[in-house]
Amino acid sequence: MSDPYAIPKHFNIAGPCVPGEHYMLDAVARLPEARTLAESKKYFVIHSARQSGKTTLLRALTGKIHTEGKFYALYCSLEAVQGIVSLEDGMSAVLLAIKQALDWSPEEPLRNGLTSFSAAGPSIAVSQALTALCAALKKPLIIFFDEADCLSGQVLISFLRQLRNGYVNRDVAPFPWSVSLIGMRDIRDFKAQVRPESDTLGSASPFNIVTKALTLSNFTQEQIAALYRQHTEAAGQLFEERAVERSFYWSEGQPWLVNALARQAVDDDLAGDCGITVTADHIDAAAEAVMRCRDTHIDSLLERLKEPRVRKVMEPVLYGGKAEVDPLADDTKFCLDLGLVVRTPAGALRPANPIYRDIMARTLNYKTQVDLPESLMHRWMDGRNLDMSALLKEFQQFWRENSAMWIERYDYKEAAPHLILQAFLQRVTNGGAQIVREFALGTGRVDVCVRYAGKAYPLELKLASPKARIQGLEQLEKYMAACGATEGWLVIFDRDQSKDWGEKITWATEKLPGGGTAHIAGC
Repeated sequence: MSDPYAIPKHFNIAGPCVPGEHYMLDAVARLPEARTLAESKKYFVIHSARQSGKTTLLRALTGKIHTEGKFYALYCSLEAVQGIVSLEDGMSAVLLAIKQALDWSPEEPLRNGLTSFSAAGPSIAVSQALTALCAALKKPLIIFFDEADCLSGQVLISFLRQLRNGYVNRDVAPFPWSVSLIGMRDIRDFKAQVRPESDTLGSASPFNIVTKALTLSNFTQEQIAALYRQHTEAAGQLFEERAVERSFYWSEGQPWLVNALARQAVDDDLAGDCGITVTADHIDAAAEAVMRCRDTHIDSLLERLKEPRVRKVMEPVLYGGKAEVDPLADDTKFCLDLGLVVRTPAGALRPANPIYRDIMARTLNYKTQVDLPESLMHRWMDGRNLDMSALLKEFQQFWRENSAMWIERYDYKEAAPHLILQAFLQRVTNGGAQIVREFALGTGRVDVCVRYAGKAYPLELKLASPKARIQGLEQLEKYMAACGATEGWLVIFDRDQSKDWGEKITWATEKLPGGGTAHIAGC
């Protein structure tokens, strides 16, 4: 008999994926080492950015271990403990989370494992509960603690110490066979959370029991193709090869974005018409819609841009600054763990994917864009050409008259000139052109390419320095070649307060060694 409540499979952008309801890759196969470590009696960490598939993995792994029958497996979320600072209240909340996880388990021995337990005190509550549970079981227990980084302060310290105490005494007292702590941050950053400037974990540090810290990788292009094929097999709708390539370009395999792009294209833009093949243009349009819509996943990341520790790292990234950012500092690691940035092969930091890159800039300069005069919209655009030189000369005048006031609006003051110019471009084009941005820490520049009516208009944005013009022209020529353009624009912002505007506002045009034309706009 068919299930009257069954729904068609779909691309999921809300919570963990459920087999039978969502298109999904084999979750356990994404991180096979997790199962190996768990069954080998190891304590370990799994960390990766938000919405990367951690909970889906843990639930699948718990189910697989349960089905095979050699071990008991328990999935327990600690999300409800977030924000609790009292040790007594925190340990009570952890115990409640464990009890709820047991109540929901398909294993009857787990459901009945803590029926008569009462803890003696918060500093030993968890270790006592887990010892009592394991003593009542006939098979070893593997526990996955999801959202472990929701714990903080003394609650986190006590929780980890109790796990360590149980771990080191496993030969004399029952305790879980394997424990995994899962969250956005790895175990070294748990240590940073609980070690304020004068606090120390001392000799009871729980961190030396962890065998390994694992992380979930993004999808490869081949995995995206395999995921999208599931929709083709279920609904008959094809994804052209270029559509998969564009999905990988925009998302760089970030799982939530991969699903969001497909869902936007299939369900919204094409209104569920499975007779239409999904093309690269559909995915590009879906990317624009995802950036414009700003679902909860993206909003939660963007909210982080307001935090001082994030701004310290992200500001030089946004204008390509050469400011020192310690690659081993906790602030740097925090931004990496959040999934805001990734390291380039050369070790620099850049936004984690083009969607995050563009939406960071749009978010930070949004108020500027909407406050700019409506009369700017579609000026210098005639349907065939964009008069970029006239546009930039107008911007020079705007910058001369308004820069001091507008920069003060920004928390990211060093990046403000680049962000304001990008807002100006966005206001002018107003959806009539595509603006592509490239920026990374240490490059000393921001690349912007406006694509309109089949033509590319590359811009190189730099802060003034003794070598800004020479380096900028070299960089611009390379960028022009990458964009397939023979004309480009170098914009140099001079922040020297001792200079008057007559020195700063300049315009020059010169031929490049490769034969192209460069216009240099001083601001």
